[in-house]
Amino acid sequence: MAEIFPEKEIMYEDEIPGGAHWSMLMRKGTTLRLIDKDGGANVGMLFYNPNDKLERYNAPDTLKCQHTFKLTKGHCLYSDMGRIFCSIIEDSVGWHDTVGGNLTNANMEKKWHVKSYQQERNDWTLSGEHSFLVELAKYGLSERDMAANLNWFSRVFTDAEGNLNFDPENSKAGDFVDLRFELDTLVIFHTCPHPLNSAAEYPKKSLIYQIRKADPVTDDDLCMNFRPENQRGFQNNAIYHLQGGN
Repeated sequence: MAEIFPEKEIMYEDEIPGGAHWSMLMRKGTTLRLIDKDGGANVGMLFYNPNDKLERYNAPDTLKCQHTFKLTKGHCLYSDMGRIFCSIIEDSVGWHDTVGGNLTNANMEKKWHVKSYQQERNDWTLSGEHSFLVELAKYGLSERDMAANLNWFSRVFTDAEGNLNFDPENSKAGDFVDLRFELDTLVIFHTCPHPLNSAAEYPKKSLIYQIRKADPVTDDDLCMNFRPENQRGFQNNAIYHLQGGN
């Protein structure tokens, strides 16, 4: 059951079962902690500016301006306007996937037996594609608005032949990542399997999430100073806030 403590460090906590989806508005100056409850979780996620939903998470810019293939502590997540949605201020995992994509309905049918809601009720199986579309529709968005997503707790690596491989042991029970929000941000996410997961049965791994109060950003902030590009991203945020953006 969700717990609400608006005056405490952890203001809100809830659990999302595996194979489910959710969305929420995260305010500037708050932190979203994602916790892998049982180990082996995958959390697909997208970000949008709630005041102008044409502004959304940009995976290529996030990677190239920070010279990385993965996401971990110190990295920032960029919009397609050069602003920073959030910063990764803590991370016990060390590697989060940015290139693996999303589980489609077609791939889910190839990999696992599909269980419908009419037959299985809450034990039905959902794809990441279906999950994103349901949450996007709540805000007047559709398939055309679905950008490239990231996958928290998952690791994809290349072998000697250049093939992409999925690491099923990347995240352990209790692992977490903290996202400090630098802009008001619409967060869309699901707990459906990673598209490269080769488990014999459809994996359902639960997520615990907490909304926390964030400490103010200081001049020696790790994320802001991780790359010169991040300093410019924070400056873009400052200009946006000066002009009345949230």
